[in-house]
Amino acid sequence: MVATTFAADTPLVVTGLVYTQGIAGNWLWWASLLSGMMTVFLFARLWRRSGLLTDVQFAELRYSGKPAAFLRGFRAIYLGLLMNCLILGWVTKAMTSIVTAVLGVADTTALAICIFLLIPFTGFYVSLGGLWGVLWTDLFQFVLKMGVVIAVAYYAVAATGGMHSLLDKLSAARGAVPGAGDPTAFLPDFSRPLTAEALWTLPVLTLVVNLGVQWWAFWYPGAEPGGGGYIAQRIFSARDERNGVLSVLWFNVAHYAVRPWPWILTALAAIVLYPKLEHPESGYMLILTNYLPPALRGLAVAGFLAAFMSTVATQLNWGASYLVADFYRRFVKTNASETHYVQVSRLATVILVICSGLIAAQLASIKSGWEFVLETGAGTGLVYILRWYWWRINAWSEISAMAAALVTSVALRWLPFKATGSLQFAQNALITTAVTSVVWITVTLLTKAEPNEVLVSFYRKVRPQISGWTPIAALAPEVPPTRDLARNLASWILGCGMVYAALFGTGKLLFGLYGSGAFLLVIAVACAGLLYRQLSASEFSEVAVTAEK
Repeated sequence: MVATTFAADTPLVVTGLVYTQGIAGNWLWWASLLSGMMTVFLFARLWRRSGLLTDVQFAELRYSGKPAAFLRGFRAIYLGLLMNCLILGWVTKAMTSIVTAVLGVADTTALAICIFLLIPFTGFYVSLGGLWGVLWTDLFQFVLKMGVVIAVAYYAVAATGGMHSLLDKLSAARGAVPGAGDPTAFLPDFSRPLTAEALWTLPVLTLVVNLGVQWWAFWYPGAEPGGGGYIAQRIFSARDERNGVLSVLWFNVAHYAVRPWPWILTALAAIVLYPKLEHPESGYMLILTNYLPPALRGLAVAGFLAAFMSTVATQLNWGASYLVADFYRRFVKTNASETHYVQVSRLATVILVICSGLIAAQLASIKSGWEFVLETGAGTGLVYILRWYWWRINAWSEISAMAAALVTSVALRWLPFKATGSLQFAQNALITTAVTSVVWITVTLLTKAEPNEVLVSFYRKVRPQISGWTPIAALAPEVPPTRDLARNLASWILGCGMVYAALFGTGKLLFGLYGSGAFLLVIAVACAGLLYRQLSASEFSEVAVTAEK
């Protein structure tokens, strides 16, 4: 999982965020730790007990009738084809920029190399190796990529004269720009107005949306409220509940605490080495090609290829499983042989490769792609959380939420708002979340609940927290009630505190602030100790579950 999100686009986007908004700009994705840790402690066990092959199958486990079937098919196409190809498109767009910088070829030639050589090769080994092939290559690729980004950061900082020199030059650059913020600040300048924008400053309103709304309201692959996507896929493949929980915990630790600082240091060096870049995201590749020793450039390129192929491999496997298991096998041809479905899966992989190449040719910005995906899922997240914890959620709740979010986010792009950049994202996200929430709550209350037999079957199999399932629990008195919500919420808080303290403590140490850095790391260790104690006291089911078809 962590190798998957270690995509070729990520270092470039982080460089662009830091170059324009300072370190605080990373709250666009740092805020997702809150939903990621919630998946670890509130949802990983439930996903594992469900016995599903893909998260889209959840629709016909939790709901019933034609609405459930429509929801499953619609999500399979919407996520497996449309959203998946958009993600593959921006990853390919990033790799195109990398190939252009490394080989010195035109953008069209670089895109052709990605589409006709790199993606097909990845698709070939995905179609042969399946999920286990993806898992083993991810492990190797993560180790390689971490080594590469650390090397790039080391030579980037050295090119500025060392860490102290880098910080001095950043301070001087800030003084030369009236009204500029501190590029090394972890948080926005709260003394400024709520919507104030300036160089190396994240608007306070944007942080409010990131921390106050985004983590629970927005759907985004890898950080879905309630889990899902390839995160759920990895949970399904775990040996048991305990391994499922620990795998997602490691993902969140590595994703948010281990990886960011090499990217951030390189981005800060780019501010000093390449001031006034027209395309800030290009700063990372400029440093790599100009300051990395020739002997390491080949390894760096291999690392980017590994990053690209790891992400493409998982997205292709994930998308093909949706299209085949949740659409083709469910609605088109239900009684074919396994050999037939394998062949169709390989065909689906080819279709995804072609579509992602076409989208990559049309995309102009990686960051705008991130924001558009977040906006189109704004307001749906609470439904994905409550469907596990409240019996009253039905299929129409999800359908109305997805439709309202998509229509509202697209419509807002046609309205003449004055806000731009991060403020426009915050504004659109708040409006979309509000509209979507009103729509799905209204629809839920106006439509019937799912039949009792479906809800009882779900309750028996998944055993969710009894608080929101009291009427259904009364119909299944033989099921031992689950009352672990308070403990799981405490673990969630400890997990978030551990990762954020480790993230910021490491940053403080890198910047020479040893006292505050050590203090934060002590907090991280204390949280880790308490979390270990919580997990040791937790009960995990070791019973194997049967996969739903």
